Amino acid sequence: MEFDKLIHARYSVRAYKPESIPDRDLAAVLEAARLAPTAANRQAFRILVLRTAGREQELKQIYGRDWFVQAPVVVSVCTLTDSCWVRGDGKSYGDVDAAIVMDHLILAAANRGLGSCWIGAFDAEAARRILKLPEHVEPVAFTPLGYPADRPGVRKRRPIDRLVYRDAWS
Repeated sequence: MEFDKLIHARYSVRAYKPESIPDRDLAAVLEAARLAPTAANRQAFRILVLRTAGREQELKQIYGRDWFVQAPVVVSVCTLTDSCWVRGDGKSYGDVDAAIVMDHLILAAANRGLGSCWIGAFDAEAARRILKLPEHVEPVAFTPLGYPADRPGVRKRRPIDRLVYRDAWS
């Protein structure tokens, strides 16, 4: 899909068909995530691909909505907190890197006709326990991944002149 059409077509899917994702499509989505730029090219992230079949109740402890586990796959992007690039003032770029990785992933998914919904409001402790994450691995975002069973609603966005400043904050 042409990029401008893709970014307009992508939406947060909240209903999924149970249909499986072809391996080649999942591989392409994961490859797009792998190619995402990261601070100082540290690549201090990891991606967990979770099959939902038979794990619905367990995975719903991470995020309790039914549609979260309707898709055949849930993906988590985690940061390796001990490997992230840190700016001179102490700001870690782990979350920034994970966000870029997730953005590449959801755009690549949309390009292949797959739906996603970026989840940040998950139970981090449940995620740590269920995914058996080591101490230095922090879950940053989740998304179901599958074929949409809904249609996009009206997308509300602020006008560009309320979001963009030029030359200085004004």
